[in-house]
Amino acid sequence: MNDQTFSLQPFPSTKSLPNLKIAGNIDRNSNQLAIRYTLGGDLKEIALDPPSNAQLRKPELWKDTCFEFFLSIKDSQRYWEFNLSPAGHWNVYRFDGYRQGMQEETAFTILPFNVQNQADGLALVLDVDLDKIVSAEQAIEVGITTVIKHRNAEVTYWALTHRGAEADFHLRDSFIVEL
Repeated sequence: MNDQTFSLQPFPSTKSLPNLKIAGNIDRNSNQLAIRYTLGGDLKEIALDPPSNAQLRKPELWKDTCFEFFLSIKDSQRYWEFNLSPAGHWNVYRFDGYRQGMQEETAFTILPFNVQNQADGLALVLDVDLDKIVSAEQAIEVGITTVIKHRNAEVTYWALTHRGAEADFHLRDSFIVEL
């Protein structure tokens, strides 16, 4: 077990941020990756799509409120971007290098995750078998991120760390969780 808790920080900006907190935990047991996000605070300020009855693969989920993580094999240029919408939709993209060769990762045909609306916020839980893309022996590095779209259409970017002059979730030196 390799359970690690996390707390995401908004990209520093001049915008006034709503009173939000994004935290959670991530764990890799053998090759099962479990990640749990909790979004708390003033959620009425956030644009959240209603839950869908069907969890579908959809493009460009990052244009709305979206929980994300980036996963790479240690010492490899290749990485994957996982997008999880609070409405239940998802996608996974594979990259050959920094923002290079983006394509949908066809190894995943379903990405079952659970969204729970709670009195004080929202929780999203994903348990995914990584065997389709990495072997259990390979060390991985993970960047954990979230895009929050506000009711006024402003967008804020949250991550474990922000290493660039602009919000850029693809920067490898921000993949700071090792599992």
